[in-house]
Amino acid sequence: MTDQNVETHVIQYGPEVATEDELRLLGDLKGKRVVELGCGDARCSIAFAKQGATAIAVDSDSDALATARVLVDREEVRVELRHGDLADLAFLRADSVDLVFSAFAFGQVEDLNRILRQAHRVLKVGAPIVFSLPHPAYAMLAEDEAQPFRIGRSYFDRSPVRTAGGADGGEYPHTIEEIFAGLVRASYRVDAIIEPEPRTGGPRTPQWREAFRFVPRTLIVRARKEGN
Repeated sequence: MTDQNVETHVIQYGPEVATEDELRLLGDLKGKRVVELGCGDARCSIAFAKQGATAIAVDSDSDALATARVLVDREEVRVELRHGDLADLAFLRADSVDLVFSAFAFGQVEDLNRILRQAHRVLKVGAPIVFSLPHPAYAMLAEDEAQPFRIGRSYFDRSPVRTAGGADGGEYPHTIEEIFAGLVRASYRVDAIIEPEPRTGGPRTPQWREAFRFVPRTLIVRARKEGN
C-alpha cells in the first residue's frame, strides 16, 4: 500500500537533513533530462517532473517500482520507470542527460565505480552527478541504543553493515577517499562535498538516533563531467 503521507514535491537527501530547497545543489530543472538511480518509490523523480524536468527513474527492486507506479499515477505526472541494475544505462545515449541524481541508494552498491563510469557516459559535458549516501564515519557506530556512541567496526572495514530496518544486503561503507578517487578516475571534477548537520527541532522520523547530533549520518557529493 502506498503511504498517503509521502512528500512528492521535496527532493530529499537523507534522514533528518536539509532538503534541496535549502541546499540548492541541482539548479533549475525545467526542461532538463534527469536520471534518478535507486529511485525507490520515485518520490524525488516525481518532484523533478513537477519542476518541469523529463524524469527517468531506475531501480533494481520490482516491488519498489510497483509502488512508484501507483505514486506516479496518483500525482498525475510523467516519469519513465526502468527496472534494472543501477549501472545498466545502455538504454540511454551518450551525452544525453543533464543530471544524474541518487539519494541514499549508492550505499547499497558494492562496486560504486561501475555506476560512476556509466553515469559519466550518459551525462553531457559539464553536467553534474549529485548523490547522497551513508556517511562512512557513521558506519563505525554499533547499532546499540543503550550505548549510541560505541565504536563497533573499523572505518576501513569494507564489509556490508547490517542496519536495523535496512536493506537485506546492508550498506557498503565507501570512504571519502574512495569516493573522491573514483570520481577523479572517471573524469569528474568534484565541486561540493557536504556533511550536513541534522535539522534542529521539529518532529523526528523513525530513523532518528541521538548519535546524529555528533556524527554525520549523510554524505552529499556533487561532481561535474569533464570530457569523454
